[in-house]
Amino acid sequence: MKQESSKKRVNVRRTEIMEMVEKEITGHYQSDLVDSIRKRDGVLTLPRTEFILAREFGFCNGVRRAIDIAYAARRVFPGARLFLIGEIIHNPEVNAQLDSMGVIRLPWKKISAEYDTLGEDDVVIVPAFGVPLEFMDELESKGVTIVDTTCGDVMKVWKRVKSYADRGITSIIHGKSTHEETRATASRAMGSGGNGKYLIIYTLEDAKQLVDCISGKISPEEFMSRMDGLFSVGFDAKSDLKSIGIANQTTMLKSETKQIQEMLKAAMEERDGSADNFHVFDTICGATQDRQDALFKLLERKVDMILVVGGYNSSNTTHLVEISKEHVPTYFIEQAGYIQDITKIKTYDTDEKKVKIVDAIPALADISRRLKVGITAGASCPGNLIEDTICHIARLRGDVIPALEELR
Repeated sequence: MKQESSKKRVNVRRTEIMEMVEKEITGHYQSDLVDSIRKRDGVLTLPRTEFILAREFGFCNGVRRAIDIAYAARRVFPGARLFLIGEIIHNPEVNAQLDSMGVIRLPWKKISAEYDTLGEDDVVIVPAFGVPLEFMDELESKGVTIVDTTCGDVMKVWKRVKSYADRGITSIIHGKSTHEETRATASRAMGSGGNGKYLIIYTLEDAKQLVDCISGKISPEEFMSRMDGLFSVGFDAKSDLKSIGIANQTTMLKSETKQIQEMLKAAMEERDGSADNFHVFDTICGATQDRQDALFKLLERKVDMILVVGGYNSSNTTHLVEISKEHVPTYFIEQAGYIQDITKIKTYDTDEKKVKIVDAIPALADISRRLKVGITAGASCPGNLIEDTICHIARLRGDVIPALEELR
C-alpha cells in the first residue's frame, strides 16, 4: 500500500473565494436568535417556557473548515464534475445543501464501479472523517484533483497509530468499526511498511474481552473468534498483544474512553509487572470534550427535559444523548418537525438504534407552568436547526419570541 502523497491536491480557500463562501454559509446555517441567546448567558425566558442552551454546542472548527472547503471547491471548479466520498459531515441538512449544489456522492464503504468513471478532469472531496489509504491510492491512480477536508484532530490520531506501527506496537483503536473515521484510522495503523497491527474495540464488553485475553482468562484463539473481523490481516493474539498503544475515534464518550484505558493499563501491569508495554495518548478531540463537559453543566441547571439536535449517524451527538438520558428525559431529534405536537416526539432510540414516536413528558403540554428546556447539539449541527427547534416549541406552548432588538 502506498503512503499518502500530495499529488494534484489544491488549496481552494482563497481570499476572494472565501468572502463569497462566508456569505453563503452564513445564509444557510447561522442563527441570529441563537447568537443573541448565547450573549444572554444562553438563556431565553418566555412566559411559559425557559430555554437554556449548553455553553458549547454546534459546529466545531473542524466541521466548519470542512464545509468551507466543500463550498469553496464548488466555486473554484464551477464547470467540473465535483464528487464527495460519502458525507462531508454527519448532518443531513448540510449534506442536502451540497447535493443541491451539484456535488455527486461516491460510496465510502468500498471502492465500487462508480470510481471507474473518474478521470483527470474530475474533482473529489475527501470528507472530514478522512478515508482509508486504499481510497486515496485509487483517487491518485485516476489522476483526479483531490480536495481534502480531513479534520486536523483526526490526522493527529493517524500520526499516533503510524508511530505505534513503526515501533512494533499494536494499535488498540477505541471506535465504531463501521464508522468512516475508524476505518480511515485503521488503514494508517498498518504503518509505513504496511505490516502494522491493530484491533478495534467499541464497548466496555469488548475491552473486558481484551483484558481477559491479556490476563489469560480466555485463550487467544477464543478471543480472536469473538472479535472476528475487528483486527488487521495477520493479527495473532498470541504475539501481537505484547505491546499495545491506545488511540481513539475522536468523537468517543470521554468517560468510557478513560475507563477502557484504565482497564487495559491494569491488565498489562498485572501481566508484565509494569506498564512499560502500555502506551496511551488522548486522542479525543477538544470540541467533543467541550460539548460533553458543557452538557454536564447544563444538567446541573435542573431542566425538565433535554433536546439533543443532530444527525442520527453522528457519533459525538449520540454520546451526548447517552450522557443526558441517564439524568433527565431526553429526545434526540434531527430537526424541529420531529416534535410532532405538544404530546408526541419522533426521537432516535440509541439503545434500540431506531427512530420511534414516543410520548413527550406531560410537562411539555402543561402551559400552566413554565417549562425548562435544555438544548444541546453535536459538533456537526448548524445553528439554524437550533433556532427552528426553539421557535417550534415556543409556538406549541403559546409563547411569542421577542424581536431580536429586544433580546440584545
